[in-house]
Amino acid sequence: MEELVFAKCDCCGLMEECTPAYIETIRQRYVGKWMCGLCGQAVDDEILRSQSLITTEEAVTRHINFCRSPNPSVHLIAAMRQILRRGPPRSMPNSPSKDSKGMRLSRSEACLYHHSNYA
Repeated sequence: MEELVFAKCDCCGLMEECTPAYIETIRQRYVGKWMCGLCGQAVDDEILRSQSLITTEEAVTRHINFCRSPNPSVHLIAAMRQILRRGPPRSMPNSPSKDSKGMRLSRSEACLYHHSNYA
């Protein structure tokens, strides 16, 4: 079993526990930056939404600037709303998760609950 280490998102600061191989894969994808799943999705969305063709590096720079803006939480909430409206990825399990008190959570609640515990 491969060792797990914590990686801190270069955009939002979220800590995630990952294997070193996974961390390296993400860094290769995002021009040397470690991105949590939410920020990685936001960068991918930035590339797709752009009116002109932009590189991954430009999308990463835009997202980092966005996260470091004076009030990124307002923008982050809007970005999360947009991501959640699209629905969960097909690879997500069908069964809902449980929080620390054993309460069932919907997929979007489980994701938000997981990320809020590490922020």
